[in-house]
Amino acid sequence: MSVSSAIEQFDVIVVGAGPAGSAAALLSARAGLKVLLLERGEYPGAKNVSGAVFYGSAILNQLIPNWWEQAPVERYVTRRDIAFMSPTTAVALDFRCAGPGYATAPYNGFTVLRPKFDRWLAAQAEAAGAFLLTSTVVDDVLRDNGRIVGVRVRREQGDIYGKVVIACDGVNSFLAKKAGLQREFHPHELSLGVKEVIGLDPAIIQDRFHLTGNDGIAFEYLGAVTEDVHGGAFLYTNRDSLSLGVIGQISSLVERRKRPYELLEGFKAHPAVAPLVRGGKLREYSAHLIPESGWAMLPKLYTDGLLVAGDAAGFCLAAGLYLEGMNYAMQSGLAAAETAIAACQRGNYSARSLATYRKHLKLRHVSTDFRAYRHAPAFVNGSRLQNFYPELIARSMENLFRVDGTAKRKLLPLSYRMARQFEIRPGQLFRDVYQAARAFLW
Repeated sequence: MSVSSAIEQFDVIVVGAGPAGSAAALLSARAGLKVLLLERGEYPGAKNVSGAVFYGSAILNQLIPNWWEQAPVERYVTRRDIAFMSPTTAVALDFRCAGPGYATAPYNGFTVLRPKFDRWLAAQAEAAGAFLLTSTVVDDVLRDNGRIVGVRVRREQGDIYGKVVIACDGVNSFLAKKAGLQREFHPHELSLGVKEVIGLDPAIIQDRFHLTGNDGIAFEYLGAVTEDVHGGAFLYTNRDSLSLGVIGQISSLVERRKRPYELLEGFKAHPAVAPLVRGGKLREYSAHLIPESGWAMLPKLYTDGLLVAGDAAGFCLAAGLYLEGMNYAMQSGLAAAETAIAACQRGNYSARSLATYRKHLKLRHVSTDFRAYRHAPAFVNGSRLQNFYPELIARSMENLFRVDGTAKRKLLPLSYRMARQFEIRPGQLFRDVYQAARAFLW
């Protein structure tokens, strides 16, 4: 299909060919709708941060059965570590599983390089009948009597009309703002992730991380790796590379006057990390804004003629135990497609008609999860959990295992000593326990 013939009237226009957009385009095209998928990059994934982990791949299996037979997967995550860091120490919670769903299909999680994965997923939408138009910047929405009826793109004859527009254009969604759905975010609601992909021989990765076959590891770090900035770090294994990076809350980066790339270099030099990246060669460097305030920053998700999904809707769950985005992006894209399909069948594209989007988000456990963990981001992104407790844990274990010829202390006296050293006040400890319980227990 040529561009000139394609740019007419579409049933659904999807802006952004990430996981949310491609999933929405794929499901809409399968329903027999005329679908246009717009992407500002030269190809899907060209503008994305490269390495990532996709959790909850049963979702993908519902959309593309036996996806593992064709998807460009790097490694399947059979081990997850959460490490609490001081400048010289690391204490890790280590989870490993070789059982069904982790080491065997349909797999719980897997690492990907986004340019490869996004390109593959968009190709599935194309194969279903969606038209993909790349290198296309959207400049505005088109309105008719107040209803959004299409988009204006930076091309000749740039007005493209559609019955429903689905905005999947990232955390600073231009379309959601143009539609009056998204407010300006505060610096404490966003984090900046800086990431490197470091090339390493597959045999070295297998040996260094004690892996077999296509098994992989996801490491997450809290504490001294980000110094006094609220944030964390990560390291994922790919087939012949490592994806690693640092995430820092923007308000904290500004307040502390820290440069993200300096934190990244410090992270790579930490005694617990340096041996893992030794001998690697830099392949890629990138940065990306991350919506991390969950329920508190969700915009209004629909209006006459338009739906918002993925990062554009703030669907990134940063809840400490759960650091997930791609799965919620895909689920919200599918929910938006289901809403658009029903609207096209009814011939009604009003906000009232598109309000069924809320029902589909609930059925797919997107809004349910974000509401349940609505208190978690404030606790997880606070200085107590990000900086104070990781160092307390790491230094306590350092003292516990030190053999220096002095009398050994039992745990209660040792705990009392550490409490005095870190100036832990009972009132503050009680508040922290309450905040943690509210975030994760009820």
